[in-house]
Amino acid sequence: MAEALPDAVERVSAYLRESGAEARIQEFPEGTHTAQDAADAVGCELAQIVKSLVFVCDGRAVVALVPGDRRGDAGKIAQEVEADSARVARPDEVEEATGFAPGAVPPFPLPENTVVLMDSAFFSHPLVWAGAGSAQHVLGMPPAELARVARARPLDVSAD
Repeated sequence: MAEALPDAVERVSAYLRESGAEARIQEFPEGTHTAQDAADAVGCELAQIVKSLVFVCDGRAVVALVPGDRRGDAGKIAQEVEADSARVARPDEVEEATGFAPGAVPPFPLPENTVVLMDSAFFSHPLVWAGAGSAQHVLGMPPAELARVARARPLDVSAD
């Protein structure tokens, strides 16, 4: 019998099933605590790792999906959501805004009103890898499918 998934990972898995997504979840018991750990574990380029970064923009949480080899650009993110300012969320704000622990935030499922911005650089890869709700689980899927399932707006959200 298969071992049960942690609750957070099961929420991601159920959302994938409900959305009819083309994706797969893989477990890495040693963990994928950094983007480089995740890239090493799945055997891909760092640019194919999706970091789900939470920013607070004028008091509102925004999730930016940024390649593992880049940083999110607070100015670009604030401009996209017409906010005066943006800053990286504190750990307590991350969990409150997403329902997931910092470092394990997947691109979905997120609260209905959450704005998700996705860096366009992902579309140059056939497959990208994102967190799946725990530091031991990642999900792989084509970037167009990620954008659809995450209800993400593709644009440049990375620092140059």
